[in-house]
Amino acid sequence: MDKYEALKHYFGHTSFRQGQEALIDALLSGRDALGVMPTGGGKSLCYQIPALLLPGMTVVISPLISLMQDQVSALKKAGVRAAYLNSALTPDQIGRVYTLAAAGAYQLLYVAPERLGTWEFQKLCRTLAIPLVAVDEAHCISQWGQDFRPSYLQISDFLASLPRRPAVAAFTATATAEVQQDIIRLLALEDPFYTVTGFDRPNLFFDVQTPKRRNETLLALLEDRRGKSGIVYCATRAKVERVCQFLCDAGIAATRYHAGLSESERKANQDDFQFDRCTVMVATNAFGMGIDKSNVSFVIHYNMPKSLEAYYQEAGRAGRDGEPADCILFFSGGDVSTAKILLESGGNPNLPEAVLAQVHQQDLARLEAMTGYCRTSGCLRNYILDYFGQTHGDACGHCGNCRNTFIQVDITTEAQMILSCVIRVREKLGYYVGKSLILQVLRGSMTKRVEELGLERLSTYGLMRKIKEPQARLWIDYLVQEGYLRVNPLHATLEPTQAAGAVLFRGQQLTMPVRSAPETPREKVRTAPDGPVSEAPDGELFAALKALRFRLARDENVPAYIVFSNATLRDMAEKAPRTMADLLEVSGVGSRKAARYGAAFLEEIARHRGKTE
Repeated sequence: MDKYEALKHYFGHTSFRQGQEALIDALLSGRDALGVMPTGGGKSLCYQIPALLLPGMTVVISPLISLMQDQVSALKKAGVRAAYLNSALTPDQIGRVYTLAAAGAYQLLYVAPERLGTWEFQKLCRTLAIPLVAVDEAHCISQWGQDFRPSYLQISDFLASLPRRPAVAAFTATATAEVQQDIIRLLALEDPFYTVTGFDRPNLFFDVQTPKRRNETLLALLEDRRGKSGIVYCATRAKVERVCQFLCDAGIAATRYHAGLSESERKANQDDFQFDRCTVMVATNAFGMGIDKSNVSFVIHYNMPKSLEAYYQEAGRAGRDGEPADCILFFSGGDVSTAKILLESGGNPNLPEAVLAQVHQQDLARLEAMTGYCRTSGCLRNYILDYFGQTHGDACGHCGNCRNTFIQVDITTEAQMILSCVIRVREKLGYYVGKSLILQVLRGSMTKRVEELGLERLSTYGLMRKIKEPQARLWIDYLVQEGYLRVNPLHATLEPTQAAGAVLFRGQQLTMPVRSAPETPREKVRTAPDGPVSEAPDGELFAALKALRFRLARDENVPAYIVFSNATLRDMAEKAPRTMADLLEVSGVGSRKAARYGAAFLEEIARHRGKTE
């Protein structure tokens, strides 16, 4: 069997995606490799195909239990001999995996990085032929990455302990150039084949919204997507609890996930989401890394994440099957303060103090880039591609900013009020203060602090009494963004820059772009990697195939997408195969699945054809 036969037999595809074949060839030749490929870009196939063709057992290092379980379940359905070792197994189950692995029963074995240092696992690996070690989510090895995990630093020692060094493959979806070089260095990759296939996900629609009432806006978005699977990310556990309860009270089939829940409840809730018993998962960023659920059709961020790396990784969990999907982010100026608080409390105590300070500064720079994404009036897709250093063409025409128009609104008077207030407070107190106090003065708030400091006697007191705080805060944020104000990193105080003088004293006009058109619903046809993709080639047949898939998945107690993905069902509905040979021409239908499910799907298609002919 060659790589093309393996691709079709096990996975039902007739061609490789961009970058896959070259990576597979490198690994089959025994060469190390680093692949930076977007979520949904087919990274796993790049090590699974070599594992099926190379003698011995490939070891896959993966950070989360859920990732292992999802991938192993899918591989078994496809006829691949795979297993995993993690803490979800009982001691007896772990012992059985070790026994079968030692007997050569597996082609792939998934393990967490923490297991690499155990005596039992090292003993097993010294007795087996291991042609390939694949490191998934490889950015976790870099302290400059957004998700550093010290356990990943054990990987190089594990590789050195093997009798014969295997080929090493590292894969990630979100890594800047600095993190990519860290991966190569810390894994000691030897002359690796190195490919970055691109960060663009053309099937994803990006939008940033600034709703006045987030719950109501969220509910409206979910009502428009009833029956579809999606994730709502929140910044804190408390917010997850409140949002999930609100959605459940509104009749949305939602569940929740955060680190404050017991392990058993997290697993039960994740299973409810995986099996589509609950269509909406409300979660902190503790949920999702490695989740292989292919039919997630939207990811909504209730709060702004702390970095573009984190946002793109989380948003990228939508549309893994190539189907159109939405990535919508709610933003307000208060999200920046929340993110800074989370950064302050999230330092890694295992790092030296000097390194910790460097990491914190880099975290703040990431947060600034994330805030810039939320505030830009330019193409959102291009902003992301610029951040990851990928060249691109003109505006995509397929994001919230591109689909709406912006008008330039004159805010010169408002800017003068704000800048004057910052200066007057400084003259009164002898020092600068933070945004919150400036807002209190401008809006005429008689708080205890304003009264104690005597700021109600300033000429700028109450100038924006009739302006709502979110709007005033937005103007201040814009002045910071455009360089008329700066935030002192040491004290978080607002300070005017040299540019402020032009607006205050030299007559410079200042305008701010404001979205003028209402947010429009997604069209039924949108641009995807292979051109326009319609909602369904035959809506009635597609619905019937989904219903059949649900029944089969329920009977086998597996998530529906494990049977066939939505993309496969759409192709099946379009081609409406009559024979088993025809069915094998459907993208995503391999020999094993055709033998297992083919008769049922062909029967359903024939039944539909009889109704329409």
